[in-house]
Amino acid sequence: MTRFGDIGGATFRSTLAVGLACWLAACTTTPENPSDVLARASKAMGAADVKSLRYVADGTGFTFGQAFKPGVPWPRITLHSVTRTVDYDSGAMRDEIVLSRAEPQGGGGYPLSGQQRNDQFVSGDLAWNQTAAGAAPVPRLVADRVHQLWITPHGVLKAAARGNASARRNSADGTSTLSFAQPGRFSAAVLVGADGLVTQVDSVFPDPVLGDTKTVTTYADYREVGGIRFPMRIRQTMGGHPVLDLAVKEVQANVATTGLQVPDAARNQGERVTTEKVAEGVWFLAGGSHNSVAIELREHLVLVETPLNDARTQAVIEQAKALAPGKPIRFVVNSHAHFDHSGGVRAAVAEGATVVTQAANVAYFESVLAQANRIQPDRLAQSGKRASLLAVGDKLALGDASRPIDLHRITGSVHSDSFLMVHLPNEKLLIEADAFTPSAPNAPPPAVPNANNLNLIANIERLGLGVDRILPLHGRVVALSELYTTAGKALPAR
Repeated sequence: MTRFGDIGGATFRSTLAVGLACWLAACTTTPENPSDVLARASKAMGAADVKSLRYVADGTGFTFGQAFKPGVPWPRITLHSVTRTVDYDSGAMRDEIVLSRAEPQGGGGYPLSGQQRNDQFVSGDLAWNQTAAGAAPVPRLVADRVHQLWITPHGVLKAAARGNASARRNSADGTSTLSFAQPGRFSAAVLVGADGLVTQVDSVFPDPVLGDTKTVTTYADYREVGGIRFPMRIRQTMGGHPVLDLAVKEVQANVATTGLQVPDAARNQGERVTTEKVAEGVWFLAGGSHNSVAIELREHLVLVETPLNDARTQAVIEQAKALAPGKPIRFVVNSHAHFDHSGGVRAAVAEGATVVTQAANVAYFESVLAQANRIQPDRLAQSGKRASLLAVGDKLALGDASRPIDLHRITGSVHSDSFLMVHLPNEKLLIEADAFTPSAPNAPPPAVPNANNLNLIANIERLGLGVDRILPLHGRVVALSELYTTAGKALPAR
């Protein structure tokens, strides 16, 4: 998937098609009273009477930010069921999703086989996922989920009404376009048909990796359901490639929304960084869903992984520098380009660090790091700095005389084709992301070994790496034996 520059692929094609149609019909657009457009659309869709809404759908999805190779489309998933509940009065939304992989390659945190249920929430400025262990805050997803709530067909009219929208009318076909912005959140252009129905929303929201990210959402096959009109087909592209194609099966307006209250565990969205010294000058930085590792050299620090977003990465950077006062972070190692693991790369560039990544990621990062982030300016946008990237082919030595640090490409993985792990040969430590995430202590191994675990073992043995402990970028520090036990293999004799 590639979407670089100022106009996303789908947005460009849509704009070009409209412009060509206007040229052929010698049409013009003229200013229009936005209140008139909103009134017409609200009447046609029944929006004024909709306080809450629930719809059930199924179809195809694509996991945004988890491409197998940088620049290719997001990996496809099957959406067996999507139930979206929206409370417009309180600005809250819940997505109950049952999904499975439709292709084996790429990320997303989904099992390689079988179905998975995801419960995702947003309320005001808080976002969280509900898991078996409880509510898990996901602050990096607030912007997108707020954006998704307010570009729903009825929600976008409500957002435009309070967003001081402007309007223009197309004389050729009688359509109107409402344009508005929610400062710090998103901007949108809403295409309203001559019949008053919302047919397309072109929007832009801030993403931690891509910066200003263009989204195109189309609504078609409207039907009257319970006194309102609602589209039975919803399609969406994000960053220039598809993310959604839904067929709506059920719609209910003004439903009870008692399940949208914010749990106490979701209210604390602050960053907590814990420190575990695993060797002299090597610290495991945890305390959240994603870990990092700080490695001290004679004159500087190497930081492995800047995940999630500015907030998480800045907290990790501050902790790392406090561990080795006076030493700058000269290099930041990026394990792979998936957005949860590269969401802090922009903050790393703002810090002045060189980003070290697998060679196939370099052109992609150069492009996305050059993109603007005007809606919600991050540290990089504020700093004005330009990215410095260092490519890793199959191997790169990054340490100094005080400590060797070897970076190796993980080959043959179904998770990412541009995947790095970090080996500290003197300390016999291996740092990796997503190839192995330890289970809870004393948990039985899975009945079917995970292909990513087996692939990591194959790469360790192929390279003949001496490893005593694994520092995973999810989960806890474990002995190498846990990887082999989880994969159902015997630890080789040494």
